[in-house]
Parts: sequence; structure tokens; C-alpha cells
Amino acid sequence: MKIRRTARWVAGVSAAAAAALAVTAGPPALANFASASRGAGTYPGQSPVVQTDKGAVRGEAKSMVTSFKGIPFAAPPTGDLRWKAPQPAAKWKGTRNATQFGASCVQGTGWDPGYDKPTLTEDCLYLNVYRPSTVSKKNLPVFFWIHGGGNFAGAGRDTNPDKFVTREDAVYVTINYRLGAMGYLVNPALEADNRDGSAGNFAILDQQAALRWVQKNIKAFGGNPDNVTVAGQSAGAGNTAVQLASPTARGLFDRAILQSGGGSPLRTLPAARESGEQFSAELGCPTGAGQVDCLRSKSPTEILAAQAKVRQSGAVAGTRVVPTDPIELMKTGKLTDLPVMVGGTSDESQQSVFAAYDYLDKPLTTAQLNTLISTTYPSGVDQIRATYPVVNYKSPTVTWGAIQSDQRACRDQTLRERLAKDTKTYAYEFAEKNGPAFVSIWRLNTDYPFGATHVNDLGYLWDYLGTALPFSSEQVDLSNQMISYWGSFARDGNPNVRFAPTWPRYAPQGDLLQFAAPSAQRVADTTIGDSHNCSVWDAISPAV
Repeated sequence: MKIRRTARWVAGVSAAAAAALAVTAGPPALANFASASRGAGTYPGQSPVVQTDKGAVRGEAKSMVTSFKGIPFAAPPTGDLRWKAPQPAAKWKGTRNATQFGASCVQGTGWDPGYDKPTLTEDCLYLNVYRPSTVSKKNLPVFFWIHGGGNFAGAGRDTNPDKFVTREDAVYVTINYRLGAMGYLVNPALEADNRDGSAGNFAILDQQAALRWVQKNIKAFGGNPDNVTVAGQSAGAGNTAVQLASPTARGLFDRAILQSGGGSPLRTLPAARESGEQFSAELGCPTGAGQVDCLRSKSPTEILAAQAKVRQSGAVAGTRVVPTDPIELMKTGKLTDLPVMVGGTSDESQQSVFAAYDYLDKPLTTAQLNTLISTTYPSGVDQIRATYPVVNYKSPTVTWGAIQSDQRACRDQTLRERLAKDTKTYAYEFAEKNGPAFVSIWRLNTDYPFGATHVNDLGYLWDYLGTALPFSSEQVDLSNQMISYWGSFARDGNPNVRFAPTWPRYAPQGDLLQFAAPSAQRVADTTIGDSHNCSVWDAISPAV
């Protein structure tokens, strides 16, 4: 069924001009479709070929999923194109091999598998397309994934969507986008060098360039360009919210999913400028003539070293690309009228707290915990200590993780309240606390009680970082259920499916779904709020 786009994309500002900007896989069923579809690919053996607007690509067909990896959606942002809006990719002759991932974008090291060394390649604007090998349908829904990683780490290759693609008959696209200073640097000199207003939001425009690639090309892969869901987790969810707010993204997608993100304010242009100047000075490129040339002369290694001292990441509001912060638009009901799914995990911050302390063999002491409470929440010291006594938790670190998780959960409660006032919203909480944790933690074999922490939900939807986690039978049931909900939402904007609990449209202080094995349960917002002590947090740390 073709999904008609809604006519109104509300961004609270007058519309800006849009930024410049055969089916895959395998054996006989798709071969029949390919021959019947003008412009669709043919599938000799396991090497399907699809024609894009820049040239032909040859992918890889396996028994369940056909993939096309490392397709350029923009020119390499190198040389004079560093810190420029993405430019069109060059055409190529012949058939391009699309069986290997393109390089990830510039980033430092991390604990995730495959990130033990810095990534120093700027030629990184590539995307990957996956679709079922055994389905001959055209116009499949398109699921467009924006990876997380704090806007300074990660890549499209981190996500293996095979189990989602095969169960939901969807075309799934993962992308790279510029990270850290490469994607988000702004200062007056860069603004003067980018009269199109792209400075500070190069990464946001990368994501839009990939969405425009989808509009031009996804039909040849069996996808429906009029039925695109943009989804992201963590920083990817924040970027998804930015795309909802950006007038230059208008008309590029039809619904959105925000997983564990989207509720934090963006950087303001004055603050980002000031930080950008500090970063430039750290690189030895002070304000004045030649600053931009100096910045472009620095190596990725030098940029990463400066970024470690002066962090640069995240979209900038008050610009042509993002005129108004998404949160401000939510407050006035002017963000969007597209359907939105929004949620998070019940123990979001245990992972980051563990990483900051126990992972470094520096677990918090009770004295250090008390200092953190006093300095972070000076107006609520007594309430927090009374609500979170250390004796109720395994350690002071776990106590701090619970405090931080609950504060974030209550902020997310505000996020869904704001969205639901004017937007068709479906809200959830992922609360499966019995593991396994996401790959990077699971490999540590630690007994730290993470609960349902940040990133844990991803493994229930698709495989993350190259590893299928060892779920119990009940967790497999939960995974199947979640995939069905997400797939249904991608088809028509309504997550509800047969033989599963009804997922109600969220109304302020209404019901949402809580996911814990073996099945989702409908739960009142007040129940979720009580479990996170939101009455305490609303008084101590009210939402901005």
C-alpha cells in the first residue's frame, strides 16, 4: 500500500529551500520481479546488480537477506570539502562492488568491538541497503537508521538488521555521517566560508543527503520512497528529532522513532561559536585571516587530539539548517504532525556510570557519591539521599547509576508528554533487566547489575556490533514481539499487531507499553513515574 505523505510539516518557521541535493537478492522469486520491473536489477547467482543514479552496484545475496554495502551517497568530504555541506557523489563507469562496508568516519577509540584503534579516514559518506532475499514485492517500507555514539563515534556498519528485515519485509538503510568536530564545528570564519548556513550542522546535512539518496534510488532496491521511517537511538534519536525540526528535511520521510534520546537541548549558536574558537585555538589556528585554511591543513590525528580537550559534537540551533531547537518546537506544538514512537530503557545511565568508574577500576566510595550528589543536585541533597540510600544498592556506583537513570527517565516522561499534546505518539519503556547486556558489556563478563541499561534494547530488534546475544526463550519471545511492533509502525505509522498487547496512542499522563520478557504490558504513565521517583525529580530538576 502506498502511504501518502502528510501535507503539513510544522517547524515553527517559514520553509527554507531544501538543501541541495531493481530489487536485491537472489534466486528465482526475485529474478522474476527483476525481469518484470523496468530498471530493476538482475541476479546472476549471488551477485545482484542494481542501477542507481550514479551507476550500477553489485551486492551479495544470501538465503535470507541481500545487502548492498558501501554505496557513496555524497562526495568524500576531504580537502576543500572538509567542513562543507555534502556535495553530490561522482558517477562511476561499470559496476561498483558493494559487498564491503565503506570506511567509518573519523573517531577515536572506544570499548566497542572494532573500535580499539582510531579511525582516521575522512572519505566516509557511505550507506548500506538490506532487503529480504525471498520476497518479490515492490514498494516495501523503508527503515532508515541513524546510529548513536554521542555524535563522536559509531558507524552504519554497527547494525546488522537481518532478523528485522526478514521478519518484517522491509528495506533497511544504515548510514555514516561525519562525527565530532568534522561534523559539528562552527566559528565565524567557517560561517563566512559557508554562506549556505551549513557550519555547525555538516553531519545533519550528511543525514539529509542520505535521505535524498533514498528518495532517488530506493525504488530500484524494492523500497517505497513515499514510506520512509527515520529512526535512531541515543545521539541518533537526537538527530532524528533535529530532522523533524529542520526545514531542509521537509518531505524526506513519513514518521520517526526516538529511542533513548531526543529530550536534550541543542547547542546554541553563540555557545557553539565560542567552543569552536577554543577548539581552533587548541589546533593552533587562531582567529584571523587564514584560519579556515589552517583548520583544513590539520590531520585527523591532530583534530582528534584537540577534540579530546575541547569537545565538538551535536547539532546547533539558531541556524538555517536548524532554526529552532526541537524542544522549543515541542513546547509550542510546532515540531511535526508525523507519527512518532518514543521511549527509552528503565536503567539508562547504569552503563555510562559503570564506564566512568568501575570499568576504570575506580569504583565510587560513599564519600565520593555524597560529593557527586551535593555538587550535581545542590537543591535536592536531602531528598536524594533519603530516596536512594546506599544500603539499598549493591555499591555506591550502582546507587549513582540509579539516581542518574531515574532523573533521565523523568526527563523522558516530559518528552513524551510534550510530543503527545500535538503529535500522534506511541510511548514505551524497555525494562528487561535480566540481560544479556549489549555486546561491549556482555563481553566483560562482569556481575555489575546493569538492569535495562542504555543500548540493551537494540539487540532485541537487530544484532548490534556483529554479535547475536544469547537470549532465553522468553527473551526471544520479547524480541519477536518488539520486531513486530517496530515493523508495523514502519508500514503505516501504527505499531499494533495481532496476538500482542494493544499499544495505545499516548495521551498526556496516559498509558504506554513496558517491554520485559516474555511480553509487553500496558502500564499507566503514573506507574512508570512512581517507579522512577518522578515526583522527587520534578521538584529537584524540572525539565527545561
